[in-house]
Amino acid sequence: MDHQLPGHLAPVPDEISTVDLAVTGTLPTELTGRYFRNGPNPKPGEPVRHWFSGSGMLHGVRLREGRAEWYRNRWVRTNKVERFREDGSIDFSGGVANTSVREHAGRVFALVESSFPVEIDRELNTIGSHDFDGRLTTAMTAHPKEDPDTGELHFFGYSAIPPFLTYHRLAADGTLVASHEVQVPGPTMMHDFAITEHNVVWLDLPAVFDRELVGKTLPYRWSEGYGARIGVMPKTGGPVRWFEVEPCYVFHVGNACEDAQGRVVVDAVRYDRAAWMTLWPSIGGKEDPAEHAASTGTSKLHRWTLDPATGQVSEQQLDDRSVEFPTLNDLRTGKQNQFLYAVSHADLVKYDTASGATQAHSLGAGWHAGEAVFVPAEQARNEDDGWLLSITTHDDPEVPSRLLVHDATDLAAGPVATVHLPRRVPAGFHGTWIADEGENR
Repeated sequence: MDHQLPGHLAPVPDEISTVDLAVTGTLPTELTGRYFRNGPNPKPGEPVRHWFSGSGMLHGVRLREGRAEWYRNRWVRTNKVERFREDGSIDFSGGVANTSVREHAGRVFALVESSFPVEIDRELNTIGSHDFDGRLTTAMTAHPKEDPDTGELHFFGYSAIPPFLTYHRLAADGTLVASHEVQVPGPTMMHDFAITEHNVVWLDLPAVFDRELVGKTLPYRWSEGYGARIGVMPKTGGPVRWFEVEPCYVFHVGNACEDAQGRVVVDAVRYDRAAWMTLWPSIGGKEDPAEHAASTGTSKLHRWTLDPATGQVSEQQLDDRSVEFPTLNDLRTGKQNQFLYAVSHADLVKYDTASGATQAHSLGAGWHAGEAVFVPAEQARNEDDGWLLSITTHDDPEVPSRLLVHDATDLAAGPVATVHLPRRVPAGFHGTWIADEGENR
């Protein structure tokens, strides 16, 4: 079934390249590199089943020494394959690569959780599907985590058939050095996970695979009987310590760390059943229509504290806002962090998790805020010394999008620079900053 996506989600029909973009305000000269963002953008004639469907499209802005040199957008060219082979196995070489974009060991990858990564170059041209010299035999999550101390990249693949969950680790040089199965009861949708200094944190939650939905809609549904638990596993491997939690779902983790008492603290955006039933059918998932119509839940920033010594877990809601796409200074990944950034409809929000204080910048009516990517300042002394980059999109398809640059220390002050893009950029998912060698890293 072909759906009509609303204005801020509607795909663009072509690829363009534009140079010398107009800028309002002053771009920080130290921002010298490329901002890339990924998202679904069905090609003309390609059926649209839901927001998450459609070929991946990368949007890029090249910044250099206070100038916005170019904007370009390119589809990620991927193979079209039958997902399930005749022998029942899954082909991970195809897919849409429409969720995120990530650099590691000099390579840039467009990612979707159902397939191998797709390598691209710094001009947004597709190089091809990548399986790390044949070592990768599962899909790769769109949310890998790089350890800021070791440079290792931790990731996983989940599957509709056994093994349902497989953990992987890349060395700093990009070599796949570890892969092993993690035992879970069944095929769940595990969109994200976390790392700490010593551990990997798993989210085994009640969004389960339903083969009857394959090819019709998003093939996952809420299963009240599956349960919900968070697992803590040593990075070196070994048994997983599971903690039962109240039924919920998590698309995106803000961060996780180990506190002074050795407890594992996880900050993430939490959907209870009502929030799931509100969201999932609205983006193309299959759930009970009556329950969807009656549901008014929203996703909220939440904290779990897991105590391996006692086996106890506590849960705390951190804010009343409906938020998504939490980000942080990636140099704090897996470590104690003070600040998180998130999107709340037309607002960008900054959380001080130590004091509980928040800041927000509202884009105004009709605008939709995109995920804010944090770029550390060259002479950063504090965790929030840096810049937030976010593409914003308007409901009116005739209004061009903007790349906003905020000073992360004072989000409420509004952007220090606005790069005016030559076209509307559909609201998408996740982006990254790829600095020129040696800068903003």
